[in-house]
Amino acid sequence: MTAPSTFGLSSEARNLHWLLTNLVEEVPGIQSVAVVSSDGLLLLSSDPGRNLEARQAREAKPSGPRGSSADLATIVSGIGSLTIGAAKLMAFGGVRHTMVAMDEGSLFVMSISDGSLLGVHGSADCDMSVVAYHMALFVGRAGHVLTPELRSELRQSLESKETGGVR
Repeated sequence: MTAPSTFGLSSEARNLHWLLTNLVEEVPGIQSVAVVSSDGLLLLSSDPGRNLEARQAREAKPSGPRGSSADLATIVSGIGSLTIGAAKLMAFGGVRHTMVAMDEGSLFVMSISDGSLLGVHGSADCDMSVVAYHMALFVGRAGHVLTPELRSELRQSLESKETGGVR
């Protein structure tokens, strides 16, 4: 992963980027990470350069590449909505985390705050308990600073990068 540029961002936004970079670099087996707002918008990504590439490829060819954080954000948002709906239907309280184990990898979704979600795509050989532990650390550190203002700043920063700075 190449570290995303944080030039011009607030200290809170830079700290979130730093936390995300540490999560990806310190935990073996993490392939992609996305922080998603409550309305399903990608706010922070482990591979921001791949998002524009994936969008362009999808426009040129509908099937497009899979595995970018933009794709992960879509999946995380959908799973988050599904599990929240299930919890309401069952009257079991709020959803704290969801884990999906597949033959070739794992998907982890954890609530951050105000409906925001942290999604992690892990390889088949990742240690699920280590990933979950580090995700919980990220959520504990990021949850209190993920204000509406910071979410807006992160979204604007991501949109600016995707359009090459042209708004």
